[in-house]
Amino acid sequence: MATDVQNCPEPSVTSLVTGIVHDAQELCKQQVALFKHEVREDMRKTREAALALAAGVAVTAVGGLLFCWAIAFLIFEAGGLPRWASFGIVAVVFLGLGVGLVLAGKKKFDSFNPLPDETAQALKENVQWIVKPK
Repeated sequence: MATDVQNCPEPSVTSLVTGIVHDAQELCKQQVALFKHEVREDMRKTREAALALAAGVAVTAVGGLLFCWAIAFLIFEAGGLPRWASFGIVAVVFLGLGVGLVLAGKKKFDSFNPLPDETAQALKENVQWIVKPK
């Protein structure tokens, strides 16, 4: 019975270390790309939330100013209340609406983290490993 023994040359230590360093560099490149992608995505979400918040403030201000006068005078004429009470009722209603819009915008901001913690931590660990291997 004949046995064919093939000599598979084992890789040298130098080629193994070179391969590990190349893999580590590639991993760092991929993590930097992931970090950039996550930052762009979070910036997009931040921009959307800021627009929603600004729209809420603008709507509250303009709508409040224009509509407050009309409702306050309607309450004054129809209800027989003093003018200050009519304006006070309208002001409270619009302040409530404005606060609701501001809270909705804040909630949208709080729903995400603008900095990708996990990717940044993994990238930091890899850089430390490359600089000071254990």
